[in-house]
Amino acid sequence: MPEEKDEPTFKVVDRRSFAADGTPVAQTSESTKQREASAAPPPRRQPEPQPRPEPEPSPEDFLEGADEGFAGLLSELYTGALVQMGLVTGPNGEALPPDLVGAHRTIDLVETLQKKTRGNLTAKESRLLEQILYELRLSFVEINKRFAPKQK
Repeated sequence: MPEEKDEPTFKVVDRRSFAADGTPVAQTSESTKQREASAAPPPRRQPEPQPRPEPEPSPEDFLEGADEGFAGLLSELYTGALVQMGLVTGPNGEALPPDLVGAHRTIDLVETLQKKTRGNLTAKESRLLEQILYELRLSFVEINKRFAPKQK
């Protein structure tokens, strides 16, 4: 049979500042501390950290582990296409005029490179090539919409 404890499971503290007859009650420092502790809100429970969604990888993320020569070639083609689309500013910060025909040819060149190297690339090189093509195509469509003649 379990032993019964004589200790109460809770403690009652009289926090009234006046006695039953209406006279002020002198408070001890201990009762003041207890009142302050009970007046303070309970500590907030920290929410569990939610996993952050993975950011969309950029072509630079895939450069690590790729062949430097191949990655360098892709980087040059990528940068050249961005310049041709007018997305890169000139040396003095001036906007460069877009060359959409040249940008289209560069994108076609990267697509041809993808077809001709299929099966001969590492996984990182293949992902780099796919990511660059995706970003170039998306940028080209957006730029093309901006400069397309408006229909009435």
